[in-house]
This record gives sequence, structure tokens and C-alpha cells, in this order.
Amino acid sequence: MTAVCPECEGPIRLAEDLMEGEIVPCSDCGAELEVLSVAPLKLGLAPEVQEDWGE
Repeated sequence: MTAVCPECEGPIRLAEDLMEGEIVPCSDCGAELEVLSVAPLKLGLAPEVQEDWGE
């Protein structure tokens, strides 16, 4: 399965058993992408994890 990176528009090869919420990297630009929907396939930029400093 293939998709297009929403950041750089480069091609991304994806596994057939992809699940919603999974994080996949773009091999062209290095962006971390989240699978927003499987059918139809939709990718978006993954939210950045922020440090909580033990709070």
C-alpha cells in the first residue's frame, strides 16, 4: 500500500495491516505521520509529545 506524505508530498510505502492511530515515518523528509483513517486512507502530522516535567 502506498500513500503521499502531507508534509513533503513524497511517496510512503505502508504495511497492509495498518491500524488507525499508528505512527509511520516519512522516508523522504523524516516527518512522523499518524494514520487518521484506514478507509479511506488519510495521514496527518503526528502530534508532538511535550515534556510534562513530572507534573
